[in-house]
Amino acid sequence: MDNIITVQELKVKGAKALKEKTGKNQEAFITVRGAKTFVVMSMQQYNYLRECELEGALKEAEGDLANGKFAVKSIDDHIKDLKNV
Repeated sequence: MDNIITVQELKVKGAKALKEKTGKNQEAFITVRGAKTFVVMSMQQYNYLRECELEGALKEAEGDLANGKFAVKSIDDHIKDLKNV
């Protein structure tokens, strides 16, 4: 079940509305004109998701390194490459 908070409810109840709708590791959706527009979650859940994202990026970089998919170049050359993309 979705935990939905309307903008009006958020204006009236503030943080109390967030606490009512979110629990441990749950998110709540804030709606604007009936459409889910924002997601609110606990810091614990946010930190967990961020850690998963960073771990995935690290594994990808380690794979690229192991497979020789990298280049050694100067900072200036790297910046030029980025501008040309």
